[in-house]
Amino acid sequence: MSVRRPSRRDVVRASAAGTAVALGATPLLSTPASAETRPVCSASGPGGPMRITPDCDDPQYDRPVIDSEEDLTTPVRHRKVSGHFEGTSKKFTIYLPPKKQWQGRFFHKVYPTQDEQAPDALVAFGAASGAYTVQTNGGIGYRVEAAAAKFSRTVAAKYYRSGRRIYGYVYGGSGGSYQTIGAIENTVGVWDGAVPFIPGSPVSVPNSFTVRALARLVLRDKAARIGDAVAPGGSGDPYAGLDGVERAMLREVSTMGVPLRTWEDYSYVLRLPVDPDNLLGIGAIVRGIDPTYADDFWSKPGYLGTERSPLGDLVRAARIDHTATVTEVRRDAGGMPTALLLDSVPATEIRTPLDFTVRSADGTTSIGTLTGSLDVAAKVFTLAAGNSADVLKALDSGDRLRADNHWFLALHAYHRYQVPTRPGLYTFDQYRGPDGKPLYPQRAVQIGPLVSANTSGGGTHTGKVNGKVIVVANLLDPDACPWPGDWYGTQVKQAMGGRFDDTFRLWYNDSANHLEEPPTGAGTNRLVDWTGILEHALRDLCAWVEQGRAPARTTSYRVSDSQIAVPARARARLGVQPVVDLTAHGRDRIEAVAGRPVVFRARIETPPKAGRIVAAEWDFTGSGTFTAHPCGPARETAEVQASFTYDRPGTYFVALRATAQREGDAHTPFARVRNLGRVRVVVR
Repeated sequence: MSVRRPSRRDVVRASAAGTAVALGATPLLSTPASAETRPVCSASGPGGPMRITPDCDDPQYDRPVIDSEEDLTTPVRHRKVSGHFEGTSKKFTIYLPPKKQWQGRFFHKVYPTQDEQAPDALVAFGAASGAYTVQTNGGIGYRVEAAAAKFSRTVAAKYYRSGRRIYGYVYGGSGGSYQTIGAIENTVGVWDGAVPFIPGSPVSVPNSFTVRALARLVLRDKAARIGDAVAPGGSGDPYAGLDGVERAMLREVSTMGVPLRTWEDYSYVLRLPVDPDNLLGIGAIVRGIDPTYADDFWSKPGYLGTERSPLGDLVRAARIDHTATVTEVRRDAGGMPTALLLDSVPATEIRTPLDFTVRSADGTTSIGTLTGSLDVAAKVFTLAAGNSADVLKALDSGDRLRADNHWFLALHAYHRYQVPTRPGLYTFDQYRGPDGKPLYPQRAVQIGPLVSANTSGGGTHTGKVNGKVIVVANLLDPDACPWPGDWYGTQVKQAMGGRFDDTFRLWYNDSANHLEEPPTGAGTNRLVDWTGILEHALRDLCAWVEQGRAPARTTSYRVSDSQIAVPARARARLGVQPVVDLTAHGRDRIEAVAGRPVVFRARIETPPKAGRIVAAEWDFTGSGTFTAHPCGPARETAEVQASFTYDRPGTYFVALRATAQREGDAHTPFARVRNLGRVRVVVR
């Protein structure tokens, strides 16, 4: 069916209940005005991001087309409207709960690589919160999101037969936080509020990953010691037992904002085993934008690759550049190579990914690059899927396979040569001299701001927000790190001035890292699911915008050497997360005797205006499995006590998980905010 450009008077033909109706090319646009009377959205300034309002059309996304509608009963009753924007690959889905349930708002989650089909949990949460749900299939920036948000209002008005104002709230985490910030800064009247969560800074990529790669190279053998020191009942001194290079490296990575407490899960901090995709694909970005970097790193003064220092010596000692002869090419039934047998392998321990290139036996002809894995013990290089068919066909015995890590190893220190010119990004102050100038050579291009601007759609984290904002950042996040929340709050305060307190909140969430679903199983009782605090923030944002009811205050915290620290008591900490003060016989570490009971006591508190405690659960053995414990009626403070007898000697990290709920509803699955208290029990 051909798609026609509709008039602005086209309307939705609603489907009968329980049926799916393909509407093909029956688009709805955001207002009944004619196409000729609506201006085209344009940039706010030369080279700036597009400024989008309800009264202009984005020329790229000005033709929404509804493809189908259907009434569904799962996960809750709703009308599902699916469509696309003509002439693009962008799709959208709108999930409309029944009219009696809808309260005049929508929630809109964004992320660069998401599917246009929203997870059931988001649809159910939206309906339970009086909101319809909007989702697109992502991409960079906020423009398609703005177009979908604007169009959703027309769809909702038709479906509900309502002329009421419709409030909108955009939210997104990690890469989606860049889009969310770009959306709330560069649109007016499209959304009324935003929740950027686990936000990065304009220089997070690639720097928060490269500094951890350098730390992995230096601290890998001491990581378990550091992790034990920062764990509950540890020494509290992560620097104990480190030599000078190791101490300097731990200080560098910590001053870059990686939380010291995350070292308890040092495998995650250091990305062990080593990421085979070169820092989550970031290596490919650097190579594409800055192709001469590695050669400069190993040859020019001022770079770590040539620096005469203990750290420079360590980096050079990790360099691998080994060429082996292919003694046999193993092939599958179709004759395509699957593995290469080699006459030799690198003698140095391999602690980084390698680049593999192959040349002809006489070394005069380059055959190409290969990807795969090297088995040092067997002297076998197993080819990965996706290698070039032309390269594979050219492989033969006698060819020369070179394995080297000069690019990947050089990436470890890339952050040192990316000191931002934008002021206020204080984690990089360690790389400046007393005169404020960088200590090391600087690359011609700063990649972080490029990635940030591209992901956000041109937004530059100006802090000039057009709506109310609640930022949620996790204190155990080594990927985005907690400090960008503080930094962005400063940008908003500078931009909004006296309107800041009526515009912005920052809630720090303890016992949570970057992962939406924390790992389960033994040794994983140190993390909580952060979905509940995000849901709490969205509901508080609605009340703030629609009723003028201010949410809980910003978490109280202090910044020292880029580390974020919060008070121990809930009433001093503020925010919305409960605080669990757990002890074993009054301490955070106890030595016990097998067969004798250990008594645990805890005080659970919620901050002001943060809901009430509705659940308490114990994990006495560190298995990651929690068992519910009665905690009485929902209230703001609870005292909990339990005892447990250990049969076997060992070290156990005991956890009490407490849950607070915004309305004190113990039965709802939504807006349940969790935290942990943990102690160490050493059983002899």
